[in-house]
Amino acid sequence: MPADLYSTLGVGRDASPDEIKKAYRRLARELHPDVNPDPQTQDRFKEITAAYEVLSDPAKRERYDLGGDPFGAGGFGAAGAGFGFGDIMDAFFGGQGQRGPRSRRRRGQDALIRIEVELSEATFGSNREIQVDTAVVCPTCTGEGTAPGTTPTECDICHGRGEVQHVQRSFLGQVMTSRACPQCGGFGTVIRFPCAECSGEGRVRTRRTLAVRIPPGVDTGTRIQLTGEGEIGPGGGPAGDLYVEIVEKAHALFSRRGDDLHCTVPVPMTAAALGTVLELETLDGIEQIDIRPGTQAGQVVPLRGKGVAHLRASGRGDLLIHVDVVTPTKLDAEQEELLRKLAVIRGEDTPVGQFTPGQQGLFSRLRDAFNGR
Repeated sequence: MPADLYSTLGVGRDASPDEIKKAYRRLARELHPDVNPDPQTQDRFKEITAAYEVLSDPAKRERYDLGGDPFGAGGFGAAGAGFGFGDIMDAFFGGQGQRGPRSRRRRGQDALIRIEVELSEATFGSNREIQVDTAVVCPTCTGEGTAPGTTPTECDICHGRGEVQHVQRSFLGQVMTSRACPQCGGFGTVIRFPCAECSGEGRVRTRRTLAVRIPPGVDTGTRIQLTGEGEIGPGGGPAGDLYVEIVEKAHALFSRRGDDLHCTVPVPMTAAALGTVLELETLDGIEQIDIRPGTQAGQVVPLRGKGVAHLRASGRGDLLIHVDVVTPTKLDAEQEELLRKLAVIRGEDTPVGQFTPGQQGLFSRLRDAFNGR
């Protein structure tokens, strides 16, 4: 055996299994006797093969790192002894996976369904019943896939192994590979008489009604997981999960931003100037909105804790009321006269677009600045 197995493969002592495998592949391609028949090269090939046998086995590698004999009492013997061609192929092609027949029972897929909810449901939560179309265990064969009174029979090609072997020639010599049996598909058994209801799948599709609890605070895109309510797997395998995705409907009055609600309330010009109290129907019922005298357009009146509940947390967002001051577009003679008197009283009777001396417009000031005045 080489004195330092890590140096033999050209890797560090902290090399990962993948790094060890890649190093061995590279060296084996260069040093294999079929490629380079030189006797010295053959000895080198035996050394890297011996090093890979130890370092690719976690138990042997641990014993070697601790200074012990990686092969126990039996020793290593001749170079390459105990290191079969299947180990070399595992290094080159990543192994053949778990040998033997595979089970017909496999986990089912997850399923996804979308439901629409009202803003009030998203705020306070609700209980809903939904209908889903998923695969369930076949009631006739109870997942076995066989007709009543029959059982699967052993495959006469692979004889129950679930795989067949093929021999090919390569630069390494004869290469033996294993593949899933084409007749049984790797199961090792063949269903000669499949169930008439499920055609041997062990599952059938049906429509079911499920109860779903919608927690407060959900939003569009929120997914609720129902464990084990998805598709039953082939062969009556365990079911996947069902995910219920929330789609929140648009509200006629409120718009949602995070957990806050926003709405715009039109307020007459006189009411904004004098102040008033408005009634607004919120998700919690009728609320009194205090519009203070002198309220400006765009001003926001908050109602704390009247928004959407925080998902998986206590408390709620706010309801933010945006004030839209409405200016009248048509006035009768009396209304116009009253407004003119108010304008005179407030000193606001200067026509729009005209300025008294000393009140230059923006563009006039810019013009004078460029002219040096």
